[in-house]
Amino acid sequence: MKDFQNIVLKTQDLFIGYTSKKKENVIAGPINIVLEKGQLIGLVGTNGIGKSTLLRTLTSVQKALKGEIFINSKALVTYNPSDLAKQLSLVLTEPVASKNLSVFELVALGRQPYTNWIGNLSKEDIDITNNALQQTNIEALKSKKCFELSDGQLQKVMIARALAQETDLIILDEPTSHLDMYHKAYILKLLQKLAKETGKTILFSSHEIDLAIQLCDAMIVMTKDDVISGQPCDLIANDTFNQLFPNDLIEFDKNTGSFKVRK
Repeated sequence: MKDFQNIVLKTQDLFIGYTSKKKENVIAGPINIVLEKGQLIGLVGTNGIGKSTLLRTLTSVQKALKGEIFINSKALVTYNPSDLAKQLSLVLTEPVASKNLSVFELVALGRQPYTNWIGNLSKEDIDITNNALQQTNIEALKSKKCFELSDGQLQKVMIARALAQETDLIILDEPTSHLDMYHKAYILKLLQKLAKETGKTILFSSHEIDLAIQLCDAMIVMTKDDVISGQPCDLIANDTFNQLFPNDLIEFDKNTGSFKVRK
């Protein structure tokens, strides 16, 4: 039995996809997932399976075909944009609009849902921004311009901006793309630490399945037939990861919790 007070996001018989010329193109469904407070959740699946479509639907960027999404027990469709921005922050892989901003200025943009219409920062806004810089270990970059940063540093800045937004739920679309193996592990380890320390629910999509298995509290696995969620150990026991790829080339090794190439 789930503790409803701990449920931050829930879907009920959700179908995702596109509508064109009055015809529905269903990508996945029914999807029934529950994300709890303080969890790090990895969303995995092959290229083109619908991970980004699911994230866009969960964040109201795209309409659901059918079913319901609840954030903090309230239906997603009933939120207006400004109220939703206080519940949910989104980190995309798209380039930053203005790299001429300083790191502090970009992180402070996370305060927009709370600032007055002129956008002036209060002392509280400045304190929250500085705290977000501290939580992501980037205080030393505070005055640097964003165009001076490496991809790994910029990703930490975007995570800090999401923290400054002070939402219960943070959703990241492939936060480790374009990073080397060290920085992939660093970013996911940072997300794990933030989920534990802040109590925020952090959902991210990734191709780093092996790392996600090691670091996540729960995972959502999208296959061509189903969307399955659970703890990594249960998903391993149920052979869920073997459903991800055709088994002629790679297979999932239960003993090591990782994929290996067939010899």
